[in-house]
Amino acid sequence: IKLIKSQGNERPKDPKLWPYFQDGLRRIDYVLTYHVQKPQSTRKQSAKSCLCFKFRREQSSPPVHEDPELAAQEQRLDYHEDDQRLRREEFEENLREMGLEMEREEGNKIPGVGFLKIHAPWEVLCREAEFMKLKMPTFKVFVLVNMFVQKVTATLQPKVGENRVENEKYLSYPFSREKQHLFDLSDRNSFFDSKTRSSIVSTNPFRKAFCLPSQGQFKTKCHLSPDLITKGPDVILILSLQILCEEWASYSIFYKYQPIGLIRKYFGEKVGLYFAWLGVYTQMLIPAAIVGVIVFLYGCVTVEDNIPSMEVCDERNNITMCPICDRVCSYWKLVTACGTARASHLFDNAATVFFAIFMALWEICALILHFCFNSLHTHPQNVKLTCRDRMPAYMTIIVMMVFLICVTLAIVFGVVLYRVSIMTALHMSSTPSFRTNIRATVKTTAAIINLIIIIIMDEVYGAIARWLTIMEVPKTDKSFEERLIFKTFILKFANAFTPIVYLAFFRGRIIGRPGKYIYVMGSYRMEECAHAGCLMELCIQLCITMLGKQLIQNNLFEIGVPKLKKMLRQRKIDKKHQEELDKTLHRHEKDHFLGPFVGLNPEYMEMIIQFGMVTLFVASFPLAPLFALLNNIIEIRLDAKKFVTELRRPIAVRAKDIGIWYTLLRGLSKVAVIVNAFVISFTSDFIPRLVYQYMYSPDGTLHGFVNHTLSYFNVSHFQPGTEPTESMHLGYKVEVCRYKDYRDPPWSDTPYEFSRQFWAILAARLAFVIVFQNVVMLMSDFVDWLIPDIPKDISIQIHNERNLIVELFMKQEQGKKYRNTIGDPSPQPLRSRPSSQA
Repeated sequence: IKLIKSQGNERPKDPKLWPYFQDGLRRIDYVLTYHVQKPQSTRKQSAKSCLCFKFRREQSSPPVHEDPELAAQEQRLDYHEDDQRLRREEFEENLREMGLEMEREEGNKIPGVGFLKIHAPWEVLCREAEFMKLKMPTFKVFVLVNMFVQKVTATLQPKVGENRVENEKYLSYPFSREKQHLFDLSDRNSFFDSKTRSSIVSTNPFRKAFCLPSQGQFKTKCHLSPDLITKGPDVILILSLQILCEEWASYSIFYKYQPIGLIRKYFGEKVGLYFAWLGVYTQMLIPAAIVGVIVFLYGCVTVEDNIPSMEVCDERNNITMCPICDRVCSYWKLVTACGTARASHLFDNAATVFFAIFMALWEICALILHFCFNSLHTHPQNVKLTCRDRMPAYMTIIVMMVFLICVTLAIVFGVVLYRVSIMTALHMSSTPSFRTNIRATVKTTAAIINLIIIIIMDEVYGAIARWLTIMEVPKTDKSFEERLIFKTFILKFANAFTPIVYLAFFRGRIIGRPGKYIYVMGSYRMEECAHAGCLMELCIQLCITMLGKQLIQNNLFEIGVPKLKKMLRQRKIDKKHQEELDKTLHRHEKDHFLGPFVGLNPEYMEMIIQFGMVTLFVASFPLAPLFALLNNIIEIRLDAKKFVTELRRPIAVRAKDIGIWYTLLRGLSKVAVIVNAFVISFTSDFIPRLVYQYMYSPDGTLHGFVNHTLSYFNVSHFQPGTEPTESMHLGYKVEVCRYKDYRDPPWSDTPYEFSRQFWAILAARLAFVIVFQNVVMLMSDFVDWLIPDIPKDISIQIHNERNLIVELFMKQEQGKKYRNTIGDPSPQPLRSRPSSQA
């Protein structure tokens, strides 16, 4: 912001002389930067020396102290530099053939950096605008309908245009040189704003010029920041960037709407669509967060009345449980799991099913977003490859993707081994402080290790996905972006959700039983869930992963890394020299020191992963929408501040929707219904409680449910070498211990086999998955049908615009006929209309 406000001192007396060429007439529309190793005179001298190098070597021998290898290396560098200069000149000549005008600055204020300022004349702007079918405002003004919402939310609207009539809008029509009479061309300098001019310059002319071998000689590209904002009849010289700083990139106005119109005008439709989608998604999180908090509070209120947790905490039951590990672990009392049972009820209660259905319907409402903008133009690449040429790359991509997913599974398996080994080590410890809260320690540390690995592997997978996409050589920029997004999403999704899927569906289900446990790596016994189930551990993993990614990866890295780079740059530059540069440098020279714009894919990706966290396992973590809402409120202003103050202005790209991201969101919403059905059915105890209450309970309540879920085991049936070493740890000899499973007792005809209760509960679980999935899908389709893709007021507005366009054409045609009649009063012969057109 300081840089923006300091521009008033550096402008000439006439404000129109900046940002213009040195003649003060031609406006700068685009700036290219490139590296300059030596001054121009030195390059010419080195080029001449290269031509006569052989002759000089024949006339005189080199000095004794001169190294021939260094001389040859310097000659190669000079040749390479001259080659780059020739390629740049070729590129500039191609731009001139397209009609663009240029002015060059080399090493005037910033050593080693050259600037190529580009201006697009009026003819070029009109030609390219017609080719791109840009919609430009006409003379016609129409009144918007349904302004009730804007009047109600007037206090939440940003102060962008105080004097502008908010319910009026200029009618837009695709620009055509033949229909220039439809547009207001009284001021040609402001007809095309800076966003449109830079977009025109960077689209078609650059596409044709970069197809030549000169591609890559210009290292970086930067846009100019100034723009004009029209407020009613007056044109006020003000910076759009400064308004965005005050009314958008500020944390103090987090409660206000975003100035989407100004964002679109300054950054282009693609960036505007991202922030519009992010704003709508954040608003949609508000009802989900409220309902999630209500579900959590319901669990807090009813925890004292929960019969299963009361039975676990009742010391009179005196239930002895089997050891959770071999030898070093001893028998334990079920009452010690009282805290875990009570905490599990906060997330596993009767309201969980309602919340899962609510979130399924919420996903459909959140995804009914339809943005109508101009179609996106892609830049084809001059690469023609057949399927036979691409086959090695495709095979490499498939093998590499499978290998990386296997790496992710191996990492999860390594964390599992860590949990098993550290739990055994803590049980073997003689320090009492280590032996207390073993489960909580293991859960928390394992979740933190998973978070660190996820953050590190995200960066690795992103780089590998880009390398694989480059190897694939897509035909267009759009194809390249979509394939890169798909690969990155698959890898990062697997990286973030594989540990969660393991906890939800695999942990505690492939352990075997006492006396016949399943071992991995020789002597490591597969880990069990707590008595209350794995839902609590799943909740802990989700909470740490979600909060850690948002706080560390999304916010801390986005804030800390740019600040650190800026501090390092400032330490290398003297403060007095920095102040002098700030006073003398122009806007495009200051923008050179800003960070490059790397695209919106990282911003979208973090939101898509967050959407998966909110929807896929929301049945186990109802507070996820609340955390996502709080994060997004900060994320919007953080991204805004980054776009306005830390990054170069991106190329204004047109788009009609959010592209492949919408397809990924739709896919996640469909998968979320199935995942939540399985979480409720198999991970929580909701179905076992229902089956017991309506089939096995003597009084129709949950009294006796805990004892019903525990099977019996005769301790004499332990495998040799696996029995506890401290058999008298509880003060008495244990003959029968209990474990959570549905198996026949050892004194039955089929000892330790699955009981009838197990098969009944399994059938109920599968039936619940089928019923839940179909009911939610039908309700979602009904909501999708009930809510139109285009609201009624917008469809009326589109219809009115079409009628106004026809009316405008008719008036203009009548005006032309009237002017022609006055200019040429001779009677015109009447033409009879053919019968076929009657």
